[in-house]
Amino acid sequence: MTPFTSITLEVPDTAAAEAFYKAFGLDAHLDVRASDAPTSGFRGFALSLVASQPGDVDAVIGAALDAGAETLKPATKSFWGYGGVVRAPDGTICKIASSKKKDTGPAAPRFDQVALLLGVADVKASKRFYVDRGLAVAKSFGGKYVEFDTPSSAVTLALYPRRALAKDTGVPQEGTGSHRIMISGDAGPFTDPDGFVWQTASA
Repeated sequence: MTPFTSITLEVPDTAAAEAFYKAFGLDAHLDVRASDAPTSGFRGFALSLVASQPGDVDAVIGAALDAGAETLKPATKSFWGYGGVVRAPDGTICKIASSKKKDTGPAAPRFDQVALLLGVADVKASKRFYVDRGLAVAKSFGGKYVEFDTPSSAVTLALYPRRALAKDTGVPQEGTGSHRIMISGDAGPFTDPDGFVWQTASA
Protein backbone atom coordinates (compact mmCIF):
# COMPACT_ATOMS: atom_id res chain seq x y z
CA MET A 1 0.00 0.00 0.00
CA THR A 2 1.24 3.48 -0.91
CA PRO A 3 -0.94 5.89 1.09
CA PHE A 4 0.57 9.05 -0.47
CA THR A 5 1.91 9.19 -4.00
CA SER A 6 1.57 12.64 -5.58
CA ILE A 7 0.05 16.12 -5.63
CA THR A 8 -1.84 17.99 -8.32
CA LEU A 9 -2.11 21.77 -8.26
CA GLU A 10 -5.37 23.18 -9.58
CA VAL A 11 -4.54 26.22 -11.70
CA PRO A 12 -6.41 28.64 -14.00
CA ASP A 13 -3.94 28.17 -16.90
CA THR A 14 -2.30 24.75 -17.21
CA ALA A 15 0.08 25.72 -20.02
CA ALA A 16 1.40 28.71 -18.08
CA ALA A 17 1.71 26.66 -14.88
CA GLU A 18 3.54 23.83 -16.64
CA ALA A 19 6.00 26.32 -18.15
CA PHE A 20 6.56 27.98 -14.77
CA TYR A 21 7.18 24.77 -12.82
CA LYS A 22 9.50 23.48 -15.53
CA ALA A 23 11.56 26.70 -15.38
CA PHE A 24 11.44 26.51 -11.60
CA GLY A 25 12.61 22.87 -11.59
CA LEU A 26 9.48 21.52 -9.89
CA ASP A 27 7.81 19.86 -12.87
CA ALA A 28 8.99 16.36 -11.87
CA HIS A 29 7.48 16.74 -8.41
CA LEU A 30 3.89 17.70 -9.20
CA ASP A 31 1.09 17.72 -11.74
CA VAL A 32 -1.31 20.49 -12.71
CA ARG A 33 -4.89 20.51 -13.91
CA ALA A 34 -7.34 23.22 -14.84
CA SER A 35 -9.65 24.67 -12.20
CA ASP A 36 -11.54 27.91 -11.73
CA ALA A 37 -12.88 26.97 -8.28
CA PRO A 38 -13.35 30.10 -6.16
CA THR A 39 -10.46 30.74 -3.76
CA SER A 40 -9.20 33.74 -1.84
CA GLY A 41 -6.49 34.46 0.70
CA PHE A 42 -4.28 31.77 2.22
CA ARG A 43 -4.95 28.33 0.72
CA GLY A 44 -3.62 26.52 3.75
CA PHE A 45 -0.58 24.84 2.23
CA ALA A 46 2.91 25.56 0.97
CA LEU A 47 5.64 23.72 -0.88
CA SER A 48 8.95 23.59 0.99
CA LEU A 49 12.12 23.23 -1.09
CA VAL A 50 15.26 22.32 0.83
CA ALA A 51 18.59 23.27 -0.76
CA SER A 52 22.08 22.34 0.37
CA GLN A 53 23.51 25.87 0.63
CA PRO A 54 22.50 29.57 0.56
CA GLY A 55 23.79 30.12 -2.97
CA ASP A 56 21.46 27.41 -4.24
CA VAL A 57 18.56 29.05 -2.40
CA ASP A 58 19.29 32.35 -4.17
CA ALA A 59 19.61 30.59 -7.53
CA VAL A 60 16.29 28.75 -7.11
CA ILE A 61 14.51 31.92 -6.00
CA GLY A 62 16.07 33.76 -8.93
CA ALA A 63 14.78 31.13 -11.37
CA ALA A 64 11.30 31.39 -9.84
CA LEU A 65 11.24 35.19 -10.06
CA ASP A 66 12.51 35.11 -13.66
CA ALA A 67 9.65 32.71 -14.48
CA GLY A 68 7.04 35.06 -13.02
CA ALA A 69 6.88 34.43 -9.27
CA GLU A 70 6.57 37.24 -6.73
CA THR A 71 8.52 37.66 -3.52
CA LEU A 72 6.66 37.15 -0.25
CA LYS A 73 9.77 37.09 1.94
CA PRO A 74 13.24 38.03 0.62
CA ALA A 75 15.95 35.46 1.32
CA THR A 76 17.68 36.24 4.60
CA LYS A 77 19.81 34.59 7.27
CA SER A 78 18.17 33.42 10.48
CA PHE A 79 19.14 31.37 13.50
CA TRP A 80 18.10 28.18 11.68
CA GLY A 81 19.77 28.88 8.32
CA TYR A 82 18.93 30.84 5.17
CA GLY A 83 15.77 31.09 3.12
CA GLY A 84 13.00 33.04 1.44
CA VAL A 85 9.43 32.65 0.19
CA VAL A 86 7.87 33.24 -3.24
CA ARG A 87 4.39 32.88 -4.69
CA ALA A 88 3.90 31.26 -8.09
CA PRO A 89 1.73 32.98 -10.72
CA ASP A 90 -1.05 30.46 -9.96
CA GLY A 91 -0.96 31.42 -6.26
CA THR A 92 0.98 28.48 -4.84
CA ILE A 93 3.37 29.49 -2.05
CA CYS A 94 6.90 28.07 -2.17
CA LYS A 95 9.41 28.29 0.67
CA ILE A 96 13.05 27.77 -0.34
CA ALA A 97 15.58 27.27 2.43
CA SER A 98 18.86 25.74 3.55
CA SER A 99 20.03 24.84 7.04
CA LYS A 100 23.51 26.03 6.06
CA LYS A 101 24.62 29.64 6.38
CA LYS A 102 27.68 29.47 4.13
CA ASP A 103 28.32 28.07 0.66
CA THR A 104 30.66 25.10 0.29
CA GLY A 105 30.66 24.97 -3.52
CA PRO A 106 29.45 26.65 -6.72
CA ALA A 107 25.84 27.82 -6.55
CA ALA A 108 23.19 26.34 -8.84
CA PRO A 109 19.37 26.42 -9.05
CA ARG A 110 18.89 23.04 -7.39
CA PHE A 111 17.17 21.60 -4.33
CA ASP A 112 17.41 18.24 -2.60
CA GLN A 113 13.97 17.77 -1.09
CA VAL A 114 10.40 18.91 -1.68
CA ALA A 115 7.75 18.77 1.03
CA LEU A 116 4.04 19.54 0.96
CA LEU A 117 3.24 21.42 4.17
CA LEU A 118 -0.45 21.22 5.08
CA GLY A 119 -1.56 23.97 7.44
CA VAL A 120 -3.98 22.36 9.88
CA ALA A 121 -6.06 23.55 12.83
CA ASP A 122 -4.95 20.74 15.15
CA VAL A 123 -1.71 18.92 14.29
CA LYS A 124 -2.27 16.10 16.80
CA ALA A 125 -5.83 15.44 15.61
CA SER A 126 -4.79 15.51 11.94
CA LYS A 127 -1.90 13.18 12.73
CA ARG A 128 -4.34 10.65 14.22
CA PHE A 129 -6.63 11.06 11.22
CA TYR A 130 -3.84 10.26 8.76
CA VAL A 131 -2.34 7.43 10.80
CA ASP A 132 -5.80 5.81 10.85
CA ARG A 133 -5.68 5.91 7.04
CA GLY A 134 -2.39 4.08 6.76
CA LEU A 135 0.26 6.80 6.80
CA ALA A 136 3.33 6.09 8.92
CA VAL A 137 4.91 8.87 10.96
CA ALA A 138 8.58 9.56 10.27
CA LYS A 139 9.00 12.57 12.59
CA SER A 140 6.72 14.12 15.17
CA PHE A 141 7.17 17.16 17.41
CA GLY A 142 3.96 17.30 19.44
CA GLY A 143 1.51 19.83 18.11
CA LYS A 144 4.14 21.72 16.12
CA TYR A 145 5.12 19.46 13.22
CA VAL A 146 4.53 15.98 11.83
CA GLU A 147 6.30 14.42 8.85
CA PHE A 148 5.10 11.18 7.29
CA ASP A 149 7.14 8.40 5.73
CA THR A 150 6.39 8.70 2.00
CA PRO A 151 8.86 6.48 0.10
CA SER A 152 6.57 6.14 -2.93
CA SER A 153 6.43 9.88 -3.59
CA ALA A 154 8.90 12.48 -4.85
CA VAL A 155 7.33 14.81 -2.29
CA THR A 156 7.35 14.51 1.50
CA LEU A 157 4.04 15.08 3.30
CA ALA A 158 4.02 17.10 6.53
CA LEU A 159 1.58 18.82 8.89
CA TYR A 160 2.13 22.30 10.32
CA PRO A 161 -0.16 24.56 12.37
CA ARG A 162 -2.09 26.75 9.93
CA ARG A 163 -1.39 29.97 11.86
CA ALA A 164 2.33 29.19 12.06
CA LEU A 165 2.53 28.25 8.37
CA ALA A 166 0.88 31.50 7.32
CA LYS A 167 3.26 33.50 9.51
CA ASP A 168 6.25 31.52 8.25
CA THR A 169 5.36 32.25 4.64
CA GLY A 170 4.50 35.90 5.16
CA VAL A 171 0.74 35.92 4.51
CA PRO A 172 -2.39 36.45 6.65
CA GLN A 173 -3.89 33.14 7.78
CA GLU A 174 -7.40 33.99 6.57
CA GLY A 175 -8.60 32.26 3.42
CA THR A 176 -11.80 30.90 1.90
CA GLY A 177 -12.86 28.62 -0.93
CA SER A 178 -10.87 25.89 -2.62
CA HIS A 179 -7.41 24.87 -1.44
CA ARG A 180 -6.62 24.42 -5.18
CA ILE A 181 -4.73 21.18 -4.55
CA MET A 182 -5.59 17.49 -4.97
CA ILE A 183 -3.62 14.84 -3.08
CA SER A 184 -3.36 11.29 -4.42
CA GLY A 185 -2.67 7.97 -2.75
CA ASP A 186 -4.12 4.61 -1.81
CA ALA A 187 -5.39 6.17 1.43
CA GLY A 188 -8.09 8.09 -0.52
CA PRO A 189 -10.66 9.08 -1.45
CA PHE A 190 -11.61 11.32 1.45
CA THR A 191 -11.59 14.91 2.66
CA ASP A 192 -9.49 15.57 5.76
CA PRO A 193 -10.60 17.67 8.77
CA ASP A 194 -9.16 20.84 7.19
CA GLY A 195 -10.84 20.35 3.82
CA PHE A 196 -7.91 18.92 1.84
CA VAL A 197 -9.27 16.51 -0.76
CA TRP A 198 -7.63 13.18 -1.53
CA GLN A 199 -8.28 10.90 -4.48
CA THR A 200 -7.20 7.33 -5.11
CA ALA A 201 -3.88 7.13 -6.92
CA SER A 202 -5.45 5.47 -9.95
CA ALA A 203 -8.12 8.13 -10.34
